[in-house]
Amino acid sequence: MLNVNFSDLMFELDDGAVKHVGPSNTSADAKLFDVEAAEAREFGDKRVKLVFEDDGGNEVQVALFPEDARDVADDLAALEGESPVFD
Repeated sequence: MLNVNFSDLMFELDDGAVKHVGPSNTSADAKLFDVEAAEAREFGDKRVKLVFEDDGGNEVQVALFPEDARDVADDLAALEGESPVFD
C-alpha cells in the first residue's frame, strides 16, 4: 500500500502536461507498507539507491550519500541485536 500526503501542493494540468503552480515551500510524505522486495544499488558516481516495492507494483526509491547509507546500515545492525523484531 502506498500512502502519499501532499501539504499545500498545487498542480495544473494543461493539454496533458502537469505543472507545479504552487509555492516552492510545500512538502510531501510517502510511505510504502507491505514491502515485498527491497534492494540497494549504486546510483551515479556518489550515491546508493535503496528501492522498495510492494506486491501492487508501487515503488519508492531513495538515493543516499554513502555516509547516510552507512548510518542506516548501523541502525539496522543495532536493531538486530536489540529488537525482538529480528527474532
